Amino acid sequence: MDFPRQISGLETIRNRNLLWVYLEKPTRDKLEMISKKFPIHELNMEDCLSKNQLPKIDRYDDHVFVILQFPTTSKEQASPSFSQLSFFIGKDYLISITQGDLLPLSSLFRKCKEGNYHVRNNLMGGSPGYLLHSILDTLVDNLLHMLVRIIGKLDDIEDEVFDDKVANARDLSILRREITTLRRIVLPLKRIMIEITSRDVKRFSEGVEEEDLIDYFDDINDHISKVLEALDESKETIEIYKDTDNMLNSEKTNKILSFLTILFTLSIPITVAGTFYGMNIVIPGSVNPGEKIADYIPLTIISLISAVAAGIMIYYFRKLGWINS
Repeated sequence: MDFPRQISGLETIRNRNLLWVYLEKPTRDKLEMISKKFPIHELNMEDCLSKNQLPKIDRYDDHVFVILQFPTTSKEQASPSFSQLSFFIGKDYLISITQGDLLPLSSLFRKCKEGNYHVRNNLMGGSPGYLLHSILDTLVDNLLHMLVRIIGKLDDIEDEVFDDKVANARDLSILRREITTLRRIVLPLKRIMIEITSRDVKRFSEGVEEEDLIDYFDDINDHISKVLEALDESKETIEIYKDTDNMLNSEKTNKILSFLTILFTLSIPITVAGTFYGMNIVIPGSVNPGEKIADYIPLTIISLISAVAAGIMIYYFRKLGWINS
């Protein structure tokens, strides 16, 4: 099928017989413009408009529709979020539709559009399979860069976990969320990439040696596997750091409580003595000492009640095992 070199209102690049249509933040009007030039199913158009589709592959006689998700970090958001990327891949065209914020992809498109023939030919080649490889390779490389930042944060947090003066519960939670988000992206990505490599590379490899193109996609799969392995290790590590931080905080809290308990215990005798002298009864050594033994009966009764109450508590605590013999 002979497709136009330019489509009014859309950004396109042609290299040899390959056409790349690039669309950011799609609208229904722009998708309808594409559907007039390419055999796109209406249901797939709805998937492109939605921002929360699960990764999948739909295969048709003349093209393949792919939905993937990649992480994106905006300036207002420290932790990565999902960004949907859709592909329509035909015999001599590739249509990429993104919800935006995928800077590596937009940079790749600008490089192809503004570069000379050699740069464009090196990135796009002459088949949609080669271009798809360049796009996925760029985005997976960005995953590797995010992974390096995560490992760097893990190293920093390791030092903070054992520092009593630094509170890092928030940093641990944010990094844990970041690792979980990336794993939710990479797991389906690995499944989709295995399917593309095993079933669809042949359809995209016209003009390119099939073996070489499969090797290219295998290299991407290898990078994805390494990212996933590193994320699994990072997930285990952050869980260990979280448990360690909880234990150290508990130990620190116990030390503080022990100190306060000792301080309170040391203050009990003077508190008890002050309480007795604050009562309206006759006490030896007070300002108005008693003249008869009967004057000390209230003091005797209070002392007995206190001693009995203390004895009952000691007996009960020993029965519970709180006080050893």
